[in-house]
Amino acid sequence: MAVTTTARRSAAFLLGASLLVLGATACGPSDSGVSTEAKPSTPASAAGAAAGAGAGAGAAESKPAAAAAKVGDTIALKGMEKSNTADVTLVKVVDNAEGEDEFTKPADGKRFVAVQFRIKATGSKAYSDAPMNSAKLLDAQGQAFGTAIADTKAGPSFQVPANIAPGESALGFLTFEVPKDAVLAKAQFSLDSGIADQTGQWKLG
Repeated sequence: MAVTTTARRSAAFLLGASLLVLGATACGPSDSGVSTEAKPSTPASAAGAAAGAGAGAGAAESKPAAAAAKVGDTIALKGMEKSNTADVTLVKVVDNAEGEDEFTKPADGKRFVAVQFRIKATGSKAYSDAPMNSAKLLDAQGQAFGTAIADTKAGPSFQVPANIAPGESALGFLTFEVPKDAVLAKAQFSLDSGIADQTGQWKLG
């Protein structure tokens, strides 16, 4: 257990450090900030949007604002390079998750929260990153919590690094250790080990 944990921590750190170096010289996309807009879930939604566009400018002006992404929704994200894009879905949240074995327990006054993401590589090159560096949870006060090096019985975690060929996807859990009384409000995910300009955000609860 200790050897596996140390190896995962080292791999994630080294991968994140290499991406920081690349980011210093790469030209980022124009999109930046926090994105809460979910992708349409059905072809019918796209057809409806096309019909609305054909109705004229007035119809476009009256289009209601998109609802904030929530659990089950997918957000299209861009990395620092144009070839690095992905559709990220927040699939499931398991609160008070149980450690995978008797030795994996949260610290006193803390609890595990396991969050399952699906990452689909939509760019021209493979997604190769450490998802554990890319996600965080925020509570109702805006306090942010990063991932913990722990596996839970909620399900399998992502491999480090996660290598996903263009057009393919991977599913995995990320574990967070948060205060027992924390009221979680949002989950966030950014490409390039969390340093991309664009961040996807989902509303919890």
